[in-house]
Amino acid sequence: MEGGNKNWRSTNYLWCTSNSTSSILKLLLFMVPLIVVAGLIFVLGTNGVVFSSLPNLGWSSSMSNTTSFGAVSAVSSNNASNGLENKDTERIMELRADVLVAVDAHHNMEEAISDDTTLHRYSSPPLAIHQLPVQPQRRQPSNGTEEDGILNISKNQPNIVPLTKDSYLPLREDRRRRKFTSLERAETGLLKARAAIREAKNGNPAHDPDYVPIGPMYWNAKAFHRSYLEMERMFKIFVYEEGEPPVFHNGPCKSIYSMEGNFIHGIEMNSQFQTKDPKKAHVYFLPFSVAMMVQFVYVRDSHDFSPIRKTVMDYIKVVAGRYPYWNRSLGADHFMLACHDWGPETSYSNPYLFKNSIRLLCNANTSEGFNPSKDASFPEINLRTGSINGFVGGPSPSKRSILAFFAGGLHGPIRPVLLEHWENKDEDIRVHKYLPKGISYYDMMKKSRYCICPSGYEVASPRVVEAIYTGCVPVLISDHYVPPFSDVLNWKSFSVEVPVKEIPNLKKILMSISTRQYIRMQRRVVQIRRHFEVHSPPKRYDVFHMILHSVWLRRLNVRVHNNQQ
Repeated sequence: MEGGNKNWRSTNYLWCTSNSTSSILKLLLFMVPLIVVAGLIFVLGTNGVVFSSLPNLGWSSSMSNTTSFGAVSAVSSNNASNGLENKDTERIMELRADVLVAVDAHHNMEEAISDDTTLHRYSSPPLAIHQLPVQPQRRQPSNGTEEDGILNISKNQPNIVPLTKDSYLPLREDRRRRKFTSLERAETGLLKARAAIREAKNGNPAHDPDYVPIGPMYWNAKAFHRSYLEMERMFKIFVYEEGEPPVFHNGPCKSIYSMEGNFIHGIEMNSQFQTKDPKKAHVYFLPFSVAMMVQFVYVRDSHDFSPIRKTVMDYIKVVAGRYPYWNRSLGADHFMLACHDWGPETSYSNPYLFKNSIRLLCNANTSEGFNPSKDASFPEINLRTGSINGFVGGPSPSKRSILAFFAGGLHGPIRPVLLEHWENKDEDIRVHKYLPKGISYYDMMKKSRYCICPSGYEVASPRVVEAIYTGCVPVLISDHYVPPFSDVLNWKSFSVEVPVKEIPNLKKILMSISTRQYIRMQRRVVQIRRHFEVHSPPKRYDVFHMILHSVWLRRLNVRVHNNQQ
């Protein structure tokens, strides 16, 4: 190749010297008109030449066959004097806008996905149009030596692209051919849902034939309603098929831990939210039951939690090995559900399950690592018969003669204090360790204005939902407890929160609430009751859908980027 270059140079030199004498006259005749034209240009004046400096795109080499390798863009404030019509100027700027979009879409997709609107709104500023000196373009082959016939712009030189209509056709085709991944499409849908929820806060309420949330029981009824509708429209959950009953894909349905079984069975029978295609899912459910692991994995009275931990560790290892989704997000778009007291302890089995994943817990204790921005509290419901039939409903406030009522076992640090101050001490505050014979527990709740719901060994208590079912205003006595669905529900509007240290003043606190205020609270309890009811099959806005909505809200706060591509 080097010898060939020398022969080309020597041949050219001999041709020039042998014809130098005869070509002088021809050269003079050729130069005269050029001198005249140059003089006219000097007299009339010149316009500045503007160049567009663009990042090196992958398609720049494919445009090397265009007519101008230098790629001059004659865009200036004096387009008319350059012979450009106004419509031509607008067309050039329109084409340039297409370039900016193509550049960002090709090189800045991650930044685009993190925007709060859509994929095609970009946070990077427009590329600057500035004057550049014309630099000679050297023709280089891929090996770096000089060669004629191939244009390869040096990395140290600006990549200059001609602003012509034909030149931008590849850009438009590239943008049309751009295929977003399923994850990018999912994230875009979530971004749009966030925007719709924000807009709904101050807008008109959406139409709903079943139920339109309204009232102070909700922090923002309009936003909740729009969020719920967006969830129904697009939310998809993938349930891992790995694992065998009774520990996986199974759970109790007739005990204090009944919500584990009800939710697992509910989601696996659901065709609206469940998807069999994991690529279309927004979240991934780990379908194990802590209550069933305590029954079938834990060795009774051994005080050895390691078998349960190993079961969870092995399960996550299996799904992480078979699917890319756990490793892609480090568990951030995965969730577990547990109503057993050992639910939080189970999540410690994997550090990412505890730190990153969405944990749905009845035992929502902030002193034990519960994080309301990532984790969600859901209600503990004791379904004695597997159904709520016969347990829902109660008389009007005027027919409730008892001020407050509690009956329950003596366990945990709070209940002994409650019984010490109020057991058999006051006719208005009915506090019992054991109910007298012939007295119905639910009848007592239906006769009471307020139902006392103290924490036991753990912060959650089934009495909260039992009070709501019977139309009794709950009195929450606990430390570090996050009530169920408290990101949507304003518990202060329909319940009474009493600090543990104020237990001696319990009657004084309740008596200070006016009759008018109590009636408001009682009516609100009846209104929000639908969110705690258990139905088979589930109904809109019931406890199953509220649990799903809690997961939906947490997923809206997570943006997953696939770093493995």
